[in-house]
Amino acid sequence: MSDRRFSDDDIGFGRSGGNGPIIPQSARQALKPEEAPQPPKRSERARSQFVVFLNFMMSLVVFLVIAGAGAVYFGSLRFEEDGPLASNTNILVREGASVSEIANALERRNVITDARIFRLGVRAYMPDDSLKAGEYEIKAGSSMHDVMNLLRSGKSILLSVTVAEGLSVNQIFKRLADNPDLTGELPEELPPEGSLRPETYKFTRGTTRQEIIDQMAASQAALVDQIWARRRADLPIETKEDFVTLASIVEKETGRADERSLVASVFLNRLERGMRLQSDPTIIYGLFGGEGKPADRPIYRSDIDKPTPYNTYVIDGLPPTPIANPGRAALEAVANPSRTNNVYFVADGTGGHVFAETLDQHNANVRRWRQIEADRAKEKEEANDQ
Repeated sequence: MSDRRFSDDDIGFGRSGGNGPIIPQSARQALKPEEAPQPPKRSERARSQFVVFLNFMMSLVVFLVIAGAGAVYFGSLRFEEDGPLASNTNILVREGASVSEIANALERRNVITDARIFRLGVRAYMPDDSLKAGEYEIKAGSSMHDVMNLLRSGKSILLSVTVAEGLSVNQIFKRLADNPDLTGELPEELPPEGSLRPETYKFTRGTTRQEIIDQMAASQAALVDQIWARRRADLPIETKEDFVTLASIVEKETGRADERSLVASVFLNRLERGMRLQSDPTIIYGLFGGEGKPADRPIYRSDIDKPTPYNTYVIDGLPPTPIANPGRAALEAVANPSRTNNVYFVADGTGGHVFAETLDQHNANVRRWRQIEADRAKEKEEANDQ
């Protein structure tokens, strides 16, 4: 046997699949790993359809992006451009109205051109859709952006109702009932006399009469508490109720700011001395209540002597309730009155009063007042004769 060695180039025994013949291979070929089988090739037709689908989808996305950007740009232009409104108009936005409801109403009133653009613009600028209720004046030519800013600001048209000092609760109710800008019914039960604050109240259209009354009552209660806490320590008044009652009498006695504290001092001095107040407005309230005296009805001598719970010519001290709703000035005058010894006053013929410390001084002032009245009556009679 030959001792010859095989080299890499010599022929070796190769593998054959299954039971087939053995194929001679070199040693290098025999040791070389087998290649993995290749996947089946996609047909040209299938590959072409997939590429077409991808191209379509990409084109569609690009088209939608461009179309969306164009729509946003167009909508933004429409949102900012001048509106179709030819002249100023008022718009009422009810409480709880949705953006869609508001937008449709604006389009119907020709304030905006497109409710959809307005809705989208509002939601883009205001994620919380916080348009406020109220009545608004829309200027001619306002853009949708201008309208949105106005409704967002809450700067609605403010209406007002003025309640003068010295009115009774009954008279205040009549004033509120006659106001056409308020809504709702008045409460059946009247609040206590003196509990409503005379003031000018601002409100938006749709405010109820009950809301105004509640506001007046809360404001008066806070005002009385505030002034009562700063009152002079030696006042001969023990309760806030009596404080308001006396302020209501002062309110009805004079409308002059420079006299209120003087009038208040007269009544307080009388209370300290145990004298009756003898106030004419209390006679009227005792006779006519909150309705008030008819303008053509004078006070007769019999009225002065007629006993009623309010007639301070007959009763001692203060009447049981206020006779009107006093304002701040009258309350301040009673809380911090002038320091005088006056216990009398009478009209002076100029719209004011003259004050006196003694009955003799007062009687002289009364005589002067009666002479003024007599002279005026004579002048009027002479004027009628001419």
